[in-house]
Amino acid sequence: MQPSSTDAGAAAEEPRVRYEKRGHVAYVTLDRPRVLNAMDLRMHEELALIWDDFEADPDLWVAVLTGAGERAFSVGQDLGELVARFRVGSAGTSTFGSRGKPGWPRLTERFDLTKPVVAKVRGHALGGGFELALACDLIIAAEDASFALPEVRLGLIAGAGGVFRLSRQLPYRTAMGHLMTGRPLTAARAYELGLVNEVAPVEELDACVDAWVADLLRCAPLSVRAVKEAAARSATLSLEQAFATRYPQEEARMFSRDASEGPAAFVEKRPPNWQGR
Repeated sequence: MQPSSTDAGAAAEEPRVRYEKRGHVAYVTLDRPRVLNAMDLRMHEELALIWDDFEADPDLWVAVLTGAGERAFSVGQDLGELVARFRVGSAGTSTFGSRGKPGWPRLTERFDLTKPVVAKVRGHALGGGFELALACDLIIAAEDASFALPEVRLGLIAGAGGVFRLSRQLPYRTAMGHLMTGRPLTAARAYELGLVNEVAPVEELDACVDAWVADLLRCAPLSVRAVKEAAARSATLSLEQAFATRYPQEEARMFSRDASEGPAAFVEKRPPNWQGR
C-alpha cells in the first residue's frame, strides 16, 4: 500500500532529528526510522543548528548521537532524494566535503568542535551513517551493529571523511580492503580492530552508553576538551612539534577554577564540583 499524498506531505514536514537536553548531556537522535534514518538535505540543516547549539550551551558537556528504531543508526545519504535531484538537474556533482551544501559544516567537518560526542550504534551504520560515527570521539555498538562504506558499489565515494578517517583509524590495508570493496564490518570485528570502544548485547546498549557518559561526566569538562583538542591537533605532528604547539582548550583548562578544584577535592576526600570554567 502506497502512502497517500497527505501522508507524504505530513512526512515531509516532520522534524528529521530529535534533540533533547538532560542535565549536562545532549541526546541527538536521527529520526527517520521508516527509511532507516537516511539523511536528506533537511536532516543536514537540522543537524547543523543542533551542533551549533550544543557547542554554544555551557551547560552541555557531552552529546550522544544515535538513530531511531531498531534497524539502523543510519544508512547514509537518502538516495531517493538524490535520484530525484538528478532527474530534475539540481543534484550537480559531489566530491569530498559539504562546503556550499545544506547543513555545512556537517559533523564530519566540524574539526573545532570542542566537546565529546558518543556514537550509540544499533543496526546498520552505512555510508554517511558510518562516516558520522567515525567523526565521533567514542563509538559504543550493539552486537547487531554493522558498518560499511558501500559507495564504490554505487559509483560514489565516501566523501564525508570515510576515506580519510577509516584509513587512519584502521590498519591501512584493512581500511583499503573495506574502502575499495564496500565489504561490511561486524561489531565484533570492529571491536577487534579498535574501531569501537565497546560492544554490548542489544538489551544492554542503553546501560553501556550511560556508563560511558557517566565516566565522561565524572571528569573535568575542560580537561576532556583539552585532551580531545590536543590529540586531534597533534596526530600528524612529531613529538617535538606536539609539545611546542599551542592548544587553546588546554590554555582554558590551565587557568580554570576546575584546575584547582580537582586536587582540592582529592585532598578533602570529596567529589569534585566541576564548573566547566
